[in-house]
Amino acid sequence: MGNIAEIDDETFEIEVLQADLPVLVDFGAEWCHPCKQLDPIIEELAQEWTGKVKVFKLDVDSNVNTTMTYGVMGVPSLILFIKGEPVERMTGLVPKRRILEAVAPHLGS
Repeated sequence: MGNIAEIDDETFEIEVLQADLPVLVDFGAEWCHPCKQLDPIIEELAQEWTGKVKVFKLDVDSNVNTTMTYGVMGVPSLILFIKGEPVERMTGLVPKRRILEAVAPHLGS
Protein backbone atom coordinates (compact mmCIF):
# COMPACT_ATOMS: atom_id res chain seq x y z
CA MET A 1 0.00 0.00 0.00
CA GLY A 2 3.01 2.31 -0.08
CA ASN A 3 3.31 5.40 2.07
CA ILE A 4 -0.36 6.23 2.49
CA ALA A 5 -1.64 5.70 6.02
CA GLU A 6 -4.56 3.36 6.52
CA ILE A 7 -7.48 4.31 8.70
CA ASP A 8 -10.30 2.21 10.11
CA ASP A 9 -13.71 2.57 11.73
CA GLU A 10 -12.06 3.54 15.03
CA THR A 11 -9.65 6.17 13.70
CA PHE A 12 -11.95 7.63 11.02
CA GLU A 13 -13.50 10.31 13.22
CA ILE A 14 -10.25 11.75 14.55
CA GLU A 15 -8.30 11.49 11.27
CA VAL A 16 -11.04 12.56 8.86
CA LEU A 17 -14.01 14.19 10.54
CA GLN A 18 -11.93 16.30 12.95
CA ALA A 19 -9.14 17.18 10.49
CA ASP A 20 -8.37 20.82 9.84
CA LEU A 21 -7.13 20.07 6.29
CA PRO A 22 -9.17 18.61 3.44
CA VAL A 23 -9.03 14.79 3.54
CA LEU A 24 -9.23 12.40 0.58
CA VAL A 25 -10.23 8.88 1.59
CA ASP A 26 -9.56 6.03 -0.83
CA PHE A 27 -12.12 3.30 -0.09
CA GLY A 28 -10.77 0.04 -1.52
CA ALA A 29 -10.21 -3.67 -1.01
CA GLU A 30 -7.33 -6.13 -1.30
CA TRP A 31 -9.14 -8.15 -4.00
CA CYS A 32 -9.92 -5.08 -6.13
CA HIS A 33 -7.73 -4.88 -9.25
CA PRO A 34 -8.79 -1.30 -10.20
CA CYS A 35 -7.89 -0.25 -6.62
CA LYS A 36 -4.35 -1.52 -7.17
CA GLN A 37 -4.20 0.37 -10.48
CA LEU A 38 -5.29 3.56 -8.70
CA ASP A 39 -2.67 3.19 -5.93
CA PRO A 40 0.26 4.85 -7.81
CA ILE A 41 -1.95 7.84 -8.71
CA ILE A 42 -3.05 8.26 -5.09
CA GLU A 43 0.57 7.93 -3.91
CA GLU A 44 1.64 10.63 -6.37
CA LEU A 45 -1.16 12.98 -5.31
CA ALA A 46 -0.42 12.44 -1.62
CA GLN A 47 3.16 13.59 -2.24
CA GLU A 48 2.05 16.59 -4.31
CA TRP A 49 -0.46 17.60 -1.64
CA THR A 50 1.84 17.32 1.38
CA GLY A 51 0.68 19.91 3.92
CA LYS A 52 -2.44 20.75 1.84
CA VAL A 53 -4.57 17.59 1.76
CA LYS A 54 -4.42 14.50 3.95
CA VAL A 55 -4.80 11.21 2.08
CA PHE A 56 -5.86 7.92 3.68
CA LYS A 57 -6.83 4.42 2.58
CA LEU A 58 -9.72 2.51 4.11
CA ASP A 59 -10.36 -1.21 3.52
CA VAL A 60 -14.10 -1.64 2.92
CA ASP A 61 -14.14 -5.31 3.97
CA SER A 62 -12.61 -4.61 7.38
CA ASN A 63 -14.48 -1.35 8.04
CA VAL A 64 -18.12 -1.99 7.26
CA ASN A 65 -19.50 0.76 9.53
CA THR A 66 -17.70 3.62 7.79
CA THR A 67 -18.31 2.07 4.38
CA MET A 68 -22.07 1.87 5.03
CA THR A 69 -22.25 5.31 6.67
CA TYR A 70 -20.97 6.93 3.48
CA GLY A 71 -22.89 4.68 1.10
CA VAL A 72 -19.85 3.25 -0.62
CA MET A 73 -21.26 0.66 -3.02
CA GLY A 74 -18.32 0.18 -5.38
CA VAL A 75 -14.55 0.26 -5.15
CA PRO A 76 -12.40 2.10 -5.63
CA SER A 77 -14.32 5.09 -4.30
CA LEU A 78 -12.70 8.38 -3.41
CA ILE A 79 -14.45 10.79 -1.07
CA LEU A 80 -13.12 14.26 -0.29
CA PHE A 81 -14.04 15.57 3.16
CA ILE A 82 -13.91 19.24 4.12
CA LYS A 83 -14.44 20.05 7.80
CA GLY A 84 -15.90 16.58 8.31
CA GLU A 85 -18.39 16.78 5.44
CA PRO A 86 -18.17 14.76 2.21
CA VAL A 87 -18.03 17.29 -0.63
CA GLU A 88 -16.79 15.28 -3.64
CA ARG A 89 -17.19 11.62 -4.58
CA MET A 90 -15.60 9.63 -7.40
CA THR A 91 -16.11 5.94 -8.07
CA GLY A 92 -14.07 3.64 -10.27
CA LEU A 93 -10.64 3.95 -11.79
CA VAL A 94 -10.63 7.71 -12.31
CA PRO A 95 -7.76 9.50 -14.05
CA LYS A 96 -5.45 11.78 -12.10
CA ARG A 97 -6.77 14.81 -13.99
CA ARG A 98 -10.33 14.14 -12.76
CA ILE A 99 -9.15 13.85 -9.14
CA LEU A 100 -7.18 17.10 -9.44
CA GLU A 101 -10.21 18.88 -10.94
CA ALA A 102 -12.43 17.69 -8.08
CA VAL A 103 -10.01 18.64 -5.31
CA ALA A 104 -8.56 21.91 -6.67
CA PRO A 105 -11.56 24.14 -5.80
CA HIS A 106 -11.31 22.99 -2.18
CA LEU A 107 -7.62 23.70 -1.63
CA GLY A 108 -7.21 26.48 0.85
CA SER A 109 -10.68 25.86 2.35
